[in-house]
Amino acid sequence: MIGVGARELIVAEYRITGLSPDVIGELIAEVGPLWHEQHQERLTARPRQRAVGAGAKHTFVFVDRLLATLVSLRHGTTHDVLARWFGVDRSTITRAIGEVRPLLAQRGCTIAPGVRLCTLAEVIEQLGAVGQTGIIDGTEIRVRRPVAGRKDQDKYVSGKTRQNAVKSMVLTDIEGRVLFCSPVRPGCADITQAQQLGLAQLLADGPFMENLADAGYQGMGAETGRRVVTPPHRKF
Repeated sequence: MIGVGARELIVAEYRITGLSPDVIGELIAEVGPLWHEQHQERLTARPRQRAVGAGAKHTFVFVDRLLATLVSLRHGTTHDVLARWFGVDRSTITRAIGEVRPLLAQRGCTIAPGVRLCTLAEVIEQLGAVGQTGIIDGTEIRVRRPVAGRKDQDKYVSGKTRQNAVKSMVLTDIEGRVLFCSPVRPGCADITQAQQLGLAQLLADGPFMENLADAGYQGMGAETGRRVVTPPHRKF
């Protein structure tokens, strides 16, 4: 199991998680009770032969689960590496990240005292209300090749990078602060994922705001009333 010194290093070193110790402390205080409540609900929801609390205890505590999730989100570290680092099995890391990451997404991001954004609609509304410019882009993360014979195996093949990948759409303000990061989906075109998330409809129906995007989003300007600005199409 990870030592106290290593845990303190992760918390103290800003480059590892991208968060200050104060912010990590706030996450532990806010997300920790939610995780424990969710864990107790899972224990009581299934038929049991023992009372709740009996049996083996967790050796991979919540703080380590949170730190492993933050390192994975920050650097895209594989679960195998995190498992060796934290001294647990890879499946434990995968399960921990799958439990903690949705709780972090529900928490949203704080951009000002008393202002916390959790959904894409709230981000669009906030940027439009203050008249700020947004920046939209998609990012791909390479993943293992799905098992042979899987029905949707071809969906993970990215035509851009020629590899198996999942994609996430990120929206930031003009200062580069991340305001929204979508759930990952099998590799697809940037504009396709934006349409699946309902971005075009939210921009068209919301307040006028300018959003900067790359050539992958060409065509969204016409759909959103010129609220998305992309480089001009060049004919070769």
